[in-house]
Amino acid sequence: MKTIYSTNVRAIGGRNGHVKSKNGVLDIQVRFPKAFGGINDDFINPEMLFAAGYSACFDGALNLVIQNSKITTGTTSVDAKVCIGQIENGGYQLAVELHINIPNVSVEKAKSLAEEAHQICPYSNATRGNIEVVLKTTNR
Repeated sequence: MKTIYSTNVRAIGGRNGHVKSKNGVLDIQVRFPKAFGGINDDFINPEMLFAAGYSACFDGALNLVIQNSKITTGTTSVDAKVCIGQIENGGYQLAVELHINIPNVSVEKAKSLAEEAHQICPYSNATRGNIEVVLKTTNR
């Protein structure tokens, strides 16, 4: 891979800690969600950050595909649902469900555009073959 951009973020304290980017733009506390023994779900957690990154990245890839296709759609949106669960060996794994909305095109075209974006999205390429990623596409 030829690197185009890189970023650095440091975590201290794990899931009950602090993350900060080298440039200081990202500077937040992270906490365990309630399901993992946290006091509530009112804190940012790693799964939330993963969902934010994946949804933004996928929507960017989707808009690039749409632009290259020279078609007109309405404003797209991508909602990422990220789940974490325990696997057989006692470790943990993520699963992702992407809800992709591409207005003003047929359902078939929306699915085709989403699949094409899935092939070029860096998050999709990083997760492919490692975790389950389900695409759910609408055209509202």
